[in-house]
Amino acid sequence: MRRADRLFQLLQLIRGRRLSTAAWLAERMAVSVRTVYRDVAALQAQGVPLEGEAGVGYRVARDYSLPPLMFPPEQAQALVACVRIARNRLDPSMAQQAEDALSKILSVLPSDARLAVDRLRLMAPERSYSPTLSEAVLDRLGTLRAAIDQRRKVRLSYADAQGDASERWVRPLVCLHWDAAWTLSGWCELRQDFRQFRLDRVQTLDVCTERYSDEAGKTLADLMRRWGLPAQP
Repeated sequence: MRRADRLFQLLQLIRGRRLSTAAWLAERMAVSVRTVYRDVAALQAQGVPLEGEAGVGYRVARDYSLPPLMFPPEQAQALVACVRIARNRLDPSMAQQAEDALSKILSVLPSDARLAVDRLRLMAPERSYSPTLSEAVLDRLGTLRAAIDQRRKVRLSYADAQGDASERWVRPLVCLHWDAAWTLSGWCELRQDFRQFRLDRVQTLDVCTERYSDEAGKTLADLMRRWGLPAQP
């Protein structure tokens, strides 16, 4: 890889996360930590506002932006494939936003990338009715996305796999797609622990005015550690 390409890749990785350690960057780029240190110094010398230091992590100043990216044909095809697969599994608002964003990207692609998109023979037809991805489930997904973004608690009327019903007050943390179903994971105040709820088993869903703040042991990072997964960017 040319050094200029490596510097660009490094900058893109750092921009994509709140904080990136040199060790994580080195692993992703298949280079040494020393190379990362040198490349960070080179970017800083070129005027890129990278903040942080060795041993702590790096991030890009919030007001820094790059010119629009030109995607090669393979990446253009990957973007189209992702939207085609996802749109029937997202709530209507986000599905429309994905389509609109893709249209903007395609409109500025070079001709070879647009031709590659036209050649892509990968489709994801809309499924026949399924209670796990019904219109009601996708509407709940949109409601929960907003609640997570606004950090609002939700009240669920929920029936488990045996049909036993319960009322739950939940701090919603993340929605997960499992191919056939969407689930909500969050802190359940009834059980005083993390719980996962299938959206097709939610009978009623109300977003509360009460907001929640991070508390030790009840955050998404705590949940990810419980699962043995790295914290998300």
